[in-house]
Amino acid sequence: MKILIIGSGGREHALAWKITQSPLVSKIYCAPGNPGMAALGECFDLSVNDIPGVVAFAKDNDIALTVVGPEDPLANGMVDALTEAGLKAFGPTKAAAQLEASKGFAKDFMARHGIPTAAYGEFSDAESAIAYVREQGAPIVVKADGLAAGKGVTVAQTVAEAEAAIQEIMVEQVFGDAGAKLIVEAFLEGEEASIFALSDGENYRILASSQDHKAAYDGDTGPNTGGMGAYSPAPVVTDEIMAQIEEQVIRPCIEGMAKDGAPYTGVLYAGLMIGPAGCRVVEFNCRFGDPETQVVLPRMKSDLVPLLLSCSDGTLDAQDIEWNDGACVAVVMASGGYPKAYEKGIPITGIVDAESDDCIVVFHAGTKQDGDQILTNGGRVLNVTGFADSIQGSIDKAYEGVEKISFNGAHYRTDIGQKAFHHLT
Repeated sequence: MKILIIGSGGREHALAWKITQSPLVSKIYCAPGNPGMAALGECFDLSVNDIPGVVAFAKDNDIALTVVGPEDPLANGMVDALTEAGLKAFGPTKAAAQLEASKGFAKDFMARHGIPTAAYGEFSDAESAIAYVREQGAPIVVKADGLAAGKGVTVAQTVAEAEAAIQEIMVEQVFGDAGAKLIVEAFLEGEEASIFALSDGENYRILASSQDHKAAYDGDTGPNTGGMGAYSPAPVVTDEIMAQIEEQVIRPCIEGMAKDGAPYTGVLYAGLMIGPAGCRVVEFNCRFGDPETQVVLPRMKSDLVPLLLSCSDGTLDAQDIEWNDGACVAVVMASGGYPKAYEKGIPITGIVDAESDDCIVVFHAGTKQDGDQILTNGGRVLNVTGFADSIQGSIDKAYEGVEKISFNGAHYRTDIGQKAFHHLT
C-alpha cells in the first residue's frame, strides 16, 4: 500500500522512518517532507494547509492512508475532508482537535468530565487577566488559547512576568489570533511526563512513556520551546502512576469525547504533571508530540501501520503493541537564538558520520537541501537520537552523535535525560 505523510518536521521524519519498516508499505509520499524524509520516500511541495490539494493528491495517487502530522491541518479539518472524499486518514476530526486548538475548550472539557487539571481562569481582555494574576499571585502559568507552535506558554515566577506575558499575547499579539483569548492557571508542582494513546473513537492503546524538556537551557531554565530533547521510558511514570493515568485521564477523555458527540480518533497526547497528589493534565495535544515521537517510535517493536489503520477502521481492540527493551534519548540541535530570532541557511556537516553508528539516527526537524548540502531551515534543526540498553547508554549515544554534527551557532542542552536518574537510584 501507499501512504501519504503530511508535515516536514522531526515528528514526521520519525513517522516516515517507522512506517517504511512495515512490509505492508510499498511507497510513502511526504508533503512537503524534508531532506531526511526524501531518503525514505517521495516528497512533494504541497502545503500542510492545502486541504483540497492533499485530498486531490491522495485520490490521484491511490493513497491507502494519509497520516496527518502537524496540528494546524487537523484543527482546520483535513481528516474530515479526506473522510468525506472516501479516503482513510489517521488523526482526529476538526471537532475533536479542539482539545488542542483551544485551551479553553480543553479546560472546560476536563472540568465537565472530572479529569484532574490545574485551577484556571479564561479571559478575552488583558485587564481582567492581569487582575486575576494579581489576585492569585505567582508562580502562575499564562497560555495563549489557540495554536502557537508550542511556544504560547509562560511559566511566570513573578506577577510582573505574568503581566508581561499577557501584554505580549493579548496586546502585542505576538501569536496572532491564537492570543485572542488566554488561560491563566495555577502552577503545578511536580515532574512532567508525556503519554500517547492511540484511539479509534471507542477503544484505545497507551504507548510507552516519555519525558520532554521544554526549557531552552540546562537545568530547565530559559524560555519555553517546542522541546529541546526527550527520553523514553520515563521512570517517573511507575506502573501505579500509569494505572492512574489510564483511569483518570485517558479513559475519561476518550469516553467523554464520544459522549460529547466528537469521537476521538488518531493519537491523543497527554502532557502531565506528576506530583505528590498523583497526575494532573497540563495540556492535551491532538497529534504525536515532538520530540517525544522520536524516542517512543524507535522503541516500538510492533508494526506501526496496522495500528494506524485500525484507528481509522474502528478495529483497535484487535491490536496489541510490543516494545523493545532498553531506552531511547533524543537531543535537539537548535539554531542559535531559538526560540527567538535565528538565522537560516547555515550549512550542516557530520550527519552521515553520526548515522554510521547503527545505534544513532538523526531525524531532520528544520532543514533544507541545497545541491549536495543540507542547510538549517528552522529553529529546531535536528533530533539526534541514540538507542541503548539503558538511559545512560542512550544518553551517551545521542551525545556521541551530537559531537559529530556541526553548524554555526548550534545550540543544544547538555542535560537531556538526567532527570531519569532521580528515580533510578
